[in-house]
Amino acid sequence: MQKPDSLIFDMDGTLWDAVDVYVESWNIMFKKLNIPRTVRREDVTSMIGKDGKKVIATMMPDFNDQQRTQIYADVNEWRRVLIPQKGGKLYEGVIEGLRSLSQKYPLFILSNCATGIIEKFIDWAKIKEHITDELAYGVNNMPKQHNLKLLMEKHGLKNPVYIGDTAGDAEQSRLAGVPFVFVSYGFGDTDNYDIKFDDFSSLTNYFLKL
Repeated sequence: MQKPDSLIFDMDGTLWDAVDVYVESWNIMFKKLNIPRTVRREDVTSMIGKDGKKVIATMMPDFNDQQRTQIYADVNEWRRVLIPQKGGKLYEGVIEGLRSLSQKYPLFILSNCATGIIEKFIDWAKIKEHITDELAYGVNNMPKQHNLKLLMEKHGLKNPVYIGDTAGDAEQSRLAGVPFVFVSYGFGDTDNYDIKFDDFSSLTNYFLKL
């Protein structure tokens, strides 16, 4: 893998674990709507990395598309409320790593989440000064391969890498023609990667030495 000119990070399972807040947002809405279902942590972790259309079809199989879309919008509104209050768990080495890496590379965040969620994460984690730009699925409802290319075009990136934790991340990276860096501590698993790291500090050290 040649030396990259930029690093693009997935968010959930790569930089932090906010599953408990995501679970709470689902359960608040189901309770408000008198839907007799309790969402568990494993329900949400199985959805990490999937785009919104797949998530709502799985989480709300008994509703039509319009109902699913509205409920999911309300779920995400609750996430925007809860993230500043409760946040999540940053993986070890992330803050220090992003601080160091941002001295050498432009850093980006690209996630299959709703509009505004990445900004809430950035504000909560106090990493705004380290992040050049971000792009969420909710902006255009397009897959990561498309949004990777948008970031590349917008910022003139020639050799970015995408860093994520799921097989879906790997597939989308390949479709975009971008090398994929797999972090094994997240929510998914894949053998389809250019390089793998078991912790964020190892990733940081590797890219600092390139």
